[in-house]
Amino acid sequence: MKPSNLRTGMTPDLGVLLRYWRDLRGTSQLDLSLDTGISQRQISFIESGRSVPNRETLMAIARALDVPLRERNTLLLAAGYAPMFSESAWDSVEMKNVTDALKRILRQHEPFPAVVMDRYWNVLMANDSAPRFFGRFIDMSARHAPRNMLHLMFDPKGMRPFIANWPDVARSLFERIYRESIGRVLDEKTKTLLAELLAYPDVKSEWKNPVALSFMPVIPLGFVKDGKVLNYFSMVTTVGTPQTVAAQELRVECMFPADEATEALHTEWWPPGIP
Repeated sequence: MKPSNLRTGMTPDLGVLLRYWRDLRGTSQLDLSLDTGISQRQISFIESGRSVPNRETLMAIARALDVPLRERNTLLLAAGYAPMFSESAWDSVEMKNVTDALKRILRQHEPFPAVVMDRYWNVLMANDSAPRFFGRFIDMSARHAPRNMLHLMFDPKGMRPFIANWPDVARSLFERIYRESIGRVLDEKTKTLLAELLAYPDVKSEWKNPVALSFMPVIPLGFVKDGKVLNYFSMVTTVGTPQTVAAQELRVECMFPADEATEALHTEWWPPGIP
């Protein structure tokens, strides 16, 4: 069981936290020692509470265990140190260089949809083509911000009725939730999101178990409109070597036509430069 986090009002025990992350990664104390150059005896003393590591040692362990930046701050606080990684909002002044770069990516992807999402699939930024695209299928103004892409795809009142290969898409989205989770960990808020998706009608619980769906390199996302099917696939971009929590938790999703027919029809329905 994951130890309580700081939001409960109590600082977790450092040893409990480190054992949690080591168990989660399936790493023994010996393996961790070999990965970090820290003696197995010292790691054992830290986990048992007999020793408090310095900041450098603690961060070396965190890097070896691929602990997300937000949780590295929790480790530091548990050890009595100040956090190292800023938890400023994604749209803070500190993040301006990153958000400016993301805006350029969004603009350059026109006339195809592209969005920036947080770790919970909430849309934070979008290019002009994204609302134009989804607005051809549903009334996007009826969905309150921040719009969540997973709810948009699973909701029978959202895009779901227009998705041609719905079962395959739903299974692939569940698989992506696991694969793209920060640090490959489902936190409590992500687990709540999964439960909300499973609560939609005709969503099968077995779909959330990651499986190989096909031998294709991607799972096409087909949208049906006026008797025609448009097939797309997505590419996801993250910030390289992030040094803030917000930068680590942002990702850009860009939709590309999966075939020439889709590209031609997309250009016909959403001509470049026309609002």
